[in-house]
Amino acid sequence: MPLGEETFRVQFNNAHKVPKPYRRRVTYLCYQLHEANGHLLTKGCLRTKKGHHAESRFIKRISSMDLDRSRSYQITCFLTWSPCPSCAQELASFKRAHPHLRFQIFVSRLYFHWKRSYQAGLHQLCTSQVPIIVMGHPEFAYCWHNFVDHQPGPFEPPWDKLEYYSNCIKRRLQKILRSWGADDFTDNFRNLRLGPTSPPVA
Repeated sequence: MPLGEETFRVQFNNAHKVPKPYRRRVTYLCYQLHEANGHLLTKGCLRTKKGHHAESRFIKRISSMDLDRSRSYQITCFLTWSPCPSCAQELASFKRAHPHLRFQIFVSRLYFHWKRSYQAGLHQLCTSQVPIIVMGHPEFAYCWHNFVDHQPGPFEPPWDKLEYYSNCIKRRLQKILRSWGADDFTDNFRNLRLGPTSPPVA
């Protein structure tokens, strides 16, 4: 089920503070699963629900597909918040158990990024071949066109200072990873960024 325009505007908003009227921002996870040749197998949107984090629900859903381990797949996720330590560990373990899956995780905002345990989770994902990349205009546009039930026309940022906030969050993530000795990984992951219209391929 696609996201509504208002849900996207509120939940993916990368501003530090939520504009009035205030609404709680929770974790939404939009995902696409492609074969190595670029063929889209499935896509969907999940959210944290009744104590079950969106990341855990996503892992359960992908696991239930029983994908062929002799073939390679590309999984691309767009999250409103970066994963918590528990979900980071779960995603890293899932990747290790499924080496035929290639991950890209784009995030709108960093969750409790000042806490060392959350920073450790980001570092763990980075070193487990599950790169965390901060969303910029191309990724927001891609998400809008592929997961949102929107009016026809080009993507126009539905909130102010999208790129400014994105650049601030990118710098914060780089600083976190650098403090954990993972700065080289951020350089390697820059080549994994999506374009605004083309789906990712392995």
